[in-house]
Amino acid sequence: MTSTKRFLFNGLGAAAVLTALFTMPPTGASAQELRIATSYKLMTLDPHYSTLNENSSLLSQIYERLVYQDEKFNLKPGLAVSWRRLSDTRWEFKLRENVRFHDGSPFTAQDVIYTIERIQNFLKPPSGGFQPYAKGIKSASAPDPLTVVFETNGSQPTLPLSLSSIFIMPKSASGFKTTEELNGGAVPIGTGPYKFKSWRSGEVFEVTKNDRYWGGEPSWSDVTFRIVESPAARVAALSTNDVDIADFIPARDVPSLKQRGAKIANIAAARVNFVQFDMLRDKAPGVTDKAGQPIPNPFRDPRVRQALSMAVDRSVIVEKILSGFATAAVQVFPNGLPGTSANLVAGPPRYPEAKALLAQAGYPNGFNVVLAGPAGRYPGDAESLQAIAQSWARIGVGVQPLAVPFSVFNTKRSAGEYGIWYGGGSGESADIVLDALLASVNAERGTGALNYGKYSNPTFDDMLIKAETLEVGPERDRALASATEFAMRDQPVIPLYHFDHVFGYGSRVASYVMHPRGWTTAMQATPAEK
Repeated sequence: MTSTKRFLFNGLGAAAVLTALFTMPPTGASAQELRIATSYKLMTLDPHYSTLNENSSLLSQIYERLVYQDEKFNLKPGLAVSWRRLSDTRWEFKLRENVRFHDGSPFTAQDVIYTIERIQNFLKPPSGGFQPYAKGIKSASAPDPLTVVFETNGSQPTLPLSLSSIFIMPKSASGFKTTEELNGGAVPIGTGPYKFKSWRSGEVFEVTKNDRYWGGEPSWSDVTFRIVESPAARVAALSTNDVDIADFIPARDVPSLKQRGAKIANIAAARVNFVQFDMLRDKAPGVTDKAGQPIPNPFRDPRVRQALSMAVDRSVIVEKILSGFATAAVQVFPNGLPGTSANLVAGPPRYPEAKALLAQAGYPNGFNVVLAGPAGRYPGDAESLQAIAQSWARIGVGVQPLAVPFSVFNTKRSAGEYGIWYGGGSGESADIVLDALLASVNAERGTGALNYGKYSNPTFDDMLIKAETLEVGPERDRALASATEFAMRDQPVIPLYHFDHVFGYGSRVASYVMHPRGWTTAMQATPAEK
């Protein structure tokens, strides 16, 4: 396997990590233009409209956050140099000095307050995708120009983590800017290393360097993001040196790109692809006995779920389908990231044990299922359905794979038309994914957004709630790991794999530093020496 997993900038302190990831030191090649073929289609210039990676990734050239997450998901200083908890409901953030927006105006605490108020009070659905990150804030005040004090709605131990997702806008004398204004001609202004140049929706996004950037001179004079949604077209553009970087390269194209002289960067994604079950209904759609007759829902028995997990040969997916650009999964994030358990390790399939468990559960001859999933949404998705079918046949479970376009799959999954299906999920931290995927559906707490199978375990919910009362740090990580171990013993989903983000780059780029969130930015690329 040629894949190399990198989760940490070894030997770098907080400031150095920030500089390495978001500014890249000058190399004498600042006059160069960087050309990037990206699958990300920027949908808006409003930094608070949507949390989709497409927007967060590309707009991070222009806008910055108070706090950043490094490759290990540790919190690092951004526009805030420090933060501390004053009481159970009060946080103090000290801001970075001598930072200016692209229009020359100084960055102060008033800009932070303006940003929070815009998200909370001005943007309305369907915009305002960042409102969940600001919902814990009751009020914000500025004791001085470089200090912000947040009053929170009850205890909010993860406020710094929430703020690591929010881009800061400059306060406008004319009030809050609308999404329509930002998309229709009002130049987006941030504090980032690059300034806005042009945008043609679905075609191109261009930025130019910010000469007064607080983090040092950016490495590239101009950056052009070409929106190329076809993976084959991105590979072709890189192969012919039409671009310097291409993101989200299919694993199958890596050998040919290397033969043409391209270099490859990859890292395990902070996400999981999994099999999920309907555990609510007495009979699950598409589940029958060997004669094709409907049977009581077998997935409500944990022994059946455990048997199916034991019988998945994850190595086939990782090594053969994804060419080694993935890791086998037994929890929501790759091992080593905060909140994960070192005790959960993927192993080879255990067919005899799995078959014995099925027999104990009352299915000595197995049963038949229709296994649904999207086609083309995730690396290896449709092929994974076939691999699972081959594995489960070894224990008597007949599988009819059903791969359909994601839009069709998502609609039918939401409507409850599947009894068992393949999906994917990601987030800024392990607890966010646990909340969405495994926690009981609870509108008040905002949990269960991805829990389409309606799994519910009050003991797990309580463990997760208690873990989330702790501040970000080792104690919280241990509590989340314990909650994860408990849940995985119940096997509410079958984690399959964490695919790698795979990027390719050409001779004009010396190196490309990957991030598990899958961001595509100019700041991650170092120019080659002339």
